[in-house]
Amino acid sequence: MTGQDLPLQNGTVPLVEKRGFGTLAVHAGSPHDPVTGAVIEPISLSTTFAQTSVGSPVGLYEYTRSSNPNRDNFEQAIAALEHAKYALAFSSGSATTAVVLQSLAAGSHVVSVSDVYGGTHRYFTKVAAAHGVHVTFSPCIELNVEELIRPNETKLVWIETPSNPTLGLVDISKIVGVAHRHGILVVVDNTFMSPYVQNPLDHGADIVVHSVTKYINGHSDVLMGVAAFNSDALKERLTFLQNAIGAVPSPFDCWLAHRGLKTLHLRAREATKNATAVAHTLEASEHVISVNYPGIDSHPQRAIAVKQHRDGMGGGMLSFRIKGGQEAAHLFCKYTKIFTLAESLGGVESLCEVPSSMTHAGIPKDQREAAGVFDDLVRMSCGVEDAEDLKADVLQALKLAVLPAVSNGTNGSA
Repeated sequence: MTGQDLPLQNGTVPLVEKRGFGTLAVHAGSPHDPVTGAVIEPISLSTTFAQTSVGSPVGLYEYTRSSNPNRDNFEQAIAALEHAKYALAFSSGSATTAVVLQSLAAGSHVVSVSDVYGGTHRYFTKVAAAHGVHVTFSPCIELNVEELIRPNETKLVWIETPSNPTLGLVDISKIVGVAHRHGILVVVDNTFMSPYVQNPLDHGADIVVHSVTKYINGHSDVLMGVAAFNSDALKERLTFLQNAIGAVPSPFDCWLAHRGLKTLHLRAREATKNATAVAHTLEASEHVISVNYPGIDSHPQRAIAVKQHRDGMGGGMLSFRIKGGQEAAHLFCKYTKIFTLAESLGGVESLCEVPSSMTHAGIPKDQREAAGVFDDLVRMSCGVEDAEDLKADVLQALKLAVLPAVSNGTNGSA
């Protein structure tokens, strides 16, 4: 049974016909309570569940680390939206990454795009390496993935598309074609796009991962991660690690994330509309060097966005290089009034940050710049406010930030 065919319970009759994204978002994993008829699932906070005899629990559950009703419901909803057979939720996006890497044996090799989330880079280089799993980073993975593969060692190719924070795109099916010829799994971090804009499994990927904290939850009040996939073998292995390691989310966080998921399609559409408007505004400004946004024609990989994203959408994330260097980048984030200076992304509120000084500060400067993460790069997460207000906020902050920086002799050409 595929994710789109998952039954939806209306309380009495299972619905198995294919449904649109919005219908699945609202109803998948959301049965009416059989006792009270409640249309919204209750929160099951119990850590343990009664048994009628030794080894015979009353229902489906024994201990909440192993499984919980709220986690099961959320996982079923994610599986439906990512067109997956299975989904597993974890305590954070980083925990999801850790469990996937932990599933590899010591001596395994991974090929990854260079431009990954700073926490992913940190785990790959500081933690996975200590456990005997080594990662090779590539700034142009589509061109050289074949030559980076080590026979009998490479077990995984890790992709972020769009990448964080330069919004570079990767043709998933192209990488899958190469990797699968060598028996290698492909993992796609789909956090920036969300299941509404992009479904990597449809393009051949083996595992799709998300920081649920971002678009899926969408309200900046939950820390969670999730992985979705179709393989029975992966289900067995990753479920074992989920339970053994214990990196699981709380029932309340699962309930909150599931609630946020129900409006994902609405939020993703509005965020895309706003990001597109802001990207055009930045591109037209004399204070901006370049704009990275896959939803506009100037993006060098726009054709991939048209191929892989729903209706060619660009999503709510963008980044740009500002004239005036790092000083101007810092000042811009100081002077915005609607965009809040803060890490994270994907919430209903708009955020901005300077990756070189914040989310990606732990990556050596030469490696950052090789991936396009310069000191003058600003990353923006567009929320669901009014587009005209966001555009006005960007313009006033640019004016206040660039002129003082330029007068101090700083430029953004580095």
